[in-house]
Amino acid sequence: MRLALPADWTLRVADPSSATPDAHLPVPNSAVPHHVSGRSIPARVPGSVHTDLLAAGLITDPYLTDAEDRLRWIGHTDWRYSTTFHAEELRVGERADLVFEGLDTIVTISLNGSELARTANMHRSYRFDVRAHLVAGDNQLVVTFDAPIEAVQRRSEELGPRPHVNSFPYNAIRKMACNYGWDWGPELVTSGIWKSVFLDRWETVRIAALRPLVTVDQGPTGAEPAGVGQGEVALHVDLEWADGAEPAELSAEVAGSYANMSIRSGQPSVVLTVEVPDPQLWWPHGYGQQPLYPLEVVLSAGGRERDRRHHDIGFRSVTVDTALDDIGSSFTLRINGRPIFAAGANWIPDDCFPHRIGPDRYARRVDQAVEAGINLLRVWGGGLYESEDFYAACDRAGVLVWQDFLFACAAYSEQEPLRGEVIAEAREAVTRLVSHPSLAIWNGGNENIWAHWDWGWKEKLGDLGWGIDYYQEVLPAIVAELDPTRPYCPGSPFSPSPTVHPNDPTTGSMHIWDVWNQRDYTGYADYVPRFLSEFGWQGPPTWATLRRAIDPDQMAADSPQMLLHQKAEDGNDKLARGLAPHLPAPSNFSDWHWANSLNQARAVQFGIEHFRSFGSRCAGTVVWQLNDCWPVTSWAAIDGDGRRKPLFYALAHAYRARLLTVQPRPDGLAVVVVNNTDDPWQESLSARRLDLKGVEINSQHQQIDVAPRSSATVMLHETVGVPGHAAGELLQVSAGAVQGWHFFVQDKDSELPPPEFRGAVTAVPGGYRVEVTATTLLKDLALLADKIDPAAEVDDQLVTLLPGESAVFLVRTTATLDPESLLGSEVLRSANQLLHP
Repeated sequence: MRLALPADWTLRVADPSSATPDAHLPVPNSAVPHHVSGRSIPARVPGSVHTDLLAAGLITDPYLTDAEDRLRWIGHTDWRYSTTFHAEELRVGERADLVFEGLDTIVTISLNGSELARTANMHRSYRFDVRAHLVAGDNQLVVTFDAPIEAVQRRSEELGPRPHVNSFPYNAIRKMACNYGWDWGPELVTSGIWKSVFLDRWETVRIAALRPLVTVDQGPTGAEPAGVGQGEVALHVDLEWADGAEPAELSAEVAGSYANMSIRSGQPSVVLTVEVPDPQLWWPHGYGQQPLYPLEVVLSAGGRERDRRHHDIGFRSVTVDTALDDIGSSFTLRINGRPIFAAGANWIPDDCFPHRIGPDRYARRVDQAVEAGINLLRVWGGGLYESEDFYAACDRAGVLVWQDFLFACAAYSEQEPLRGEVIAEAREAVTRLVSHPSLAIWNGGNENIWAHWDWGWKEKLGDLGWGIDYYQEVLPAIVAELDPTRPYCPGSPFSPSPTVHPNDPTTGSMHIWDVWNQRDYTGYADYVPRFLSEFGWQGPPTWATLRRAIDPDQMAADSPQMLLHQKAEDGNDKLARGLAPHLPAPSNFSDWHWANSLNQARAVQFGIEHFRSFGSRCAGTVVWQLNDCWPVTSWAAIDGDGRRKPLFYALAHAYRARLLTVQPRPDGLAVVVVNNTDDPWQESLSARRLDLKGVEINSQHQQIDVAPRSSATVMLHETVGVPGHAAGELLQVSAGAVQGWHFFVQDKDSELPPPEFRGAVTAVPGGYRVEVTATTLLKDLALLADKIDPAAEVDDQLVTLLPGESAVFLVRTTATLDPESLLGSEVLRSANQLLHP
């Protein structure tokens, strides 16, 4: 029986002598403000020190203005949580375990004045037999956290300093790496009991671990979405027995199929197999349905139920095809035997204080990913193994999960005590997540193999271990033992051949970061990777998010607060260099915000369309990144307040199942017709060269018949693909309702006219219908409704209209808005405005 401990705890500074005498002075490092030191602070579990201090009114919101700078002392401080809980007297033969599902991070636990344990890993849970310490009545539990900044520096010296990409050696302890700051994340170094705590009282026997390994006989091709063949669920059950235990029974049910077995007393583990005839297959969205089957497992002894587990499982197979070919080595994800184009995005922790992320927020983010056309999320190695709610949301939505083990951009000790922690957390993570059909790939870590190859680590490390043993030996062995149903990859990027550079575009997975860091986004056209697992371009958060986070007098690109919310090295200069080839320099902050938002969207859409146009070679693009954890200028499509940036809509356009994209080829311009559906695309394709008034100069028409899940290339005649006056012409391509656009020159060199249009706004249930009719060419029209209502959402953006054409935007809001405000020049934006401010 699980008994939840009280949610209400008390928090104190563990060493009040570290206080600064004046609470009004800035506290730049380790000094605790006087108004906090010595004070008993109400705390919540799950929670963190930052959020407890915030709830008590002792600090300002860490995400706003310059609070990050003023709150660095929190990470330099030892903290102590305490609570009192009541327990009844233990029965004869009864066990009592105190379970911590998540502790962040270097911790000493005491129960009733006796030290119970010391822990040092945020990424695992802990269970302690407390029979010797528990009393009938009130029990005092104290959890003390070492200051995480001092702790990581101390551990680094003990292990031997190793290279990393941060101000602090996050690689020395098992804590969320980005907690120490990243090039999109703040330095808000946390402490706290970040997951649940409970007392587990049990008798006879309990399920210590359950791994349902699901396999399916998918038939000869695996191409049918209907059920095929035989499904099998092999239940690997680890058992823990209490003193004087008796034999037990294990039973399981899946979709009306049953199995059971007898277990002798003290048996440590069993395997029970349930056969499920003709199950319906689980598919990523866009490829089929996502049927989930409830799995119920019951453990009984002495005529009583002793333990029960529930999982929702799905039947599907997953492999990664890395076969050698005449290019190099492929990297193609196959589900149920079918090749899948991974329309992906990278996922970071959605909050710096992850206890605040609940099932509704996870479901919202995953739903947003689906709205953007995404079918794969890569859980990046500098973050977390996310909660069950995240993977369950992906299961329901048909979003595949690429799961990194938690190593990122650093060298890691291969010795104790770190080694034992790595093994323990990896075994727990694999066991916990194995039931989820959305989980598709286990990956050793982020950029570490590449870094050892290229980043000067070899000279710095000497004879020190750096983690390769984890990626090539320890982790694959754990996956092979605990989850042989899924593929494992040693890292991202990675080449299957040890003699080939790990970031070689011809083999395995690749990251592209010279584009953005050194080069314009048109540099994406120089690459055709086999699988692109990281690339991206920066842009600011939405206007409403900025307005909430930044003081009004700081709303300028280079203000101190804006720069505090720009974590990329040389970030604003890179934005300016990336904007210059395409758009004029903005004349005010509003134009700066719109121009860089638009440029971010265009950069990523340019890259995805280019890579998709080589679909027979490139099997996936995973953009950096889907989400943000706070208000910041970053690579995200969804900002830290959950609002959709223009990039979000660009992803939805670039990842749509049917795509027309104009691409350069050696013999001229071509229309690449991408059909990522299960039906042939049979349509009349039209390509028209127009002037900027919409007058046709020349055109080309032909029938297309593109097979399912394939693409075709249609070369454009010179009369269509070669402009007579590049600054004043464009290409429009269409096939049915699908359109594509190509402009022969960049906007700054074009004759794009001042924007003119007619607008009509109508109140409709749930918001407003905004119809815009162009009287001049309107390029990349976007309705930034959050500028007048922070809660408003728009169904589409980045729409190009020829003179006389109309577009309808649906604005979802519960607010009553001035209809004319939705047509204002600061809200209804286009590229045209940036040329004619």
